[in-house]
Amino acid sequence: MEAMDTPSPVPALATEPRFAQRLRKYLEEEQVLDGRYRLQEVPGGCVALPVLEEKLSGLRLPQGLPCELLQIQEPVPSRAARRQPPARRLRDELQRLLGESWSEELEQDVPRTWQRHGDLVLLSDDSFRAAAWEELGQRLWQTVAWALGARRLARQGRVLPDGLRSPNVTLLLGQDGWVEHVDNGIRYTFDVTKCMFSPGNITEKLRVAALPCAGEVLVDLYAGIGYFTLPYLVHAAAAFAHACEWNSHAVEALRRNLVLNGVQGRCRVHHGDSRQLELQDVADRVNLGLLPSSEEGWPVACRLLKKGTGGVLHIHHNVETLPTPAPPQSPAPRAEEGAPEGAGSGAEAQHPGQDGRARSRAEWQRWAEATAARIRGLLAELHGQPWHTRVLHIEAVKSYAPHVHHLVLDLECRPPAPP
Repeated sequence: MEAMDTPSPVPALATEPRFAQRLRKYLEEEQVLDGRYRLQEVPGGCVALPVLEEKLSGLRLPQGLPCELLQIQEPVPSRAARRQPPARRLRDELQRLLGESWSEELEQDVPRTWQRHGDLVLLSDDSFRAAAWEELGQRLWQTVAWALGARRLARQGRVLPDGLRSPNVTLLLGQDGWVEHVDNGIRYTFDVTKCMFSPGNITEKLRVAALPCAGEVLVDLYAGIGYFTLPYLVHAAAAFAHACEWNSHAVEALRRNLVLNGVQGRCRVHHGDSRQLELQDVADRVNLGLLPSSEEGWPVACRLLKKGTGGVLHIHHNVETLPTPAPPQSPAPRAEEGAPEGAGSGAEAQHPGQDGRARSRAEWQRWAEATAARIRGLLAELHGQPWHTRVLHIEAVKSYAPHVHHLVLDLECRPPAPP
């Protein structure tokens, strides 16, 4: 069950315990009792019954029910409120907040999904954009936070075109954007207003964590906050890592994450442009996790591989597979008497997706082979002799758009055998 954080103080009517049930029944009849919270005992031995603030002004109490108005500082959500799905609870709380101003248009402006990072919820860019929300000010964000069980709120905008893929995130409620996220037992901390985090890459992080890297030296040319550096060190048992990153905010988070996971002694952070990295002849593996293409880093990666033994490049790339135009349709021949129904339609029409998947895999293979040839050329130019490359694996991480896939090529690169 989802835990709900403490909301803001709520108004309540407090009375002696012997009058509590009579007062509760009356408040329920008047539709003033706030069912989101439990009845609570307050100092002095009285019982406080939460009430709806917007209906207090018109409330008349019957004679014989002594009570006083106060604020419950730490209201406890009722069982019904805890059982309610967060999206439904959010809509109901906003409808209650707006009252007669609620409309279908506003309901469409309420998010149904969001990202959660500990006690911070990150809302999508297209939520709460109607003018009516602005009039509510902080009351809106306090209500949203309570409904979603959060203490802090932020809203995601479009990634800034600054060459660093900096997020455009606005903090709506709370003092700072530092959060912690756990993937596969690895702790990541970062500031959501300054660093990107992609939960969609979890499959690749799991795959990296399972690679046999004991005793190896890794160079991560685009380390970020340690998305792949940390799985290599924590789970894949790499002996040492060089992590390159030019975004100062990501570097700060990366250094914190190395300490959080106890691997700071096995990693050197290089703050700056990886294309200017002075290292060479050190790596058993090089991770090139830059999208849409890591091609600018290929010459650097070739220089980093150990001259005597070579190594493996993990090359990330967005590969587009253009759809093939559908063949012209011709009238299906009439089925012969006694033949199964639809026998003249052809087997291809029964599985239309198979051709598309086959075309995608063929396109991925062509991209992998072209990349291997390009890397061979770079290595030959660098060392003055031909090297061998071999496609070990092509991993499809996820789709970015129709016909565009994030792929990772594991490419083995070896020097020629000694004579």
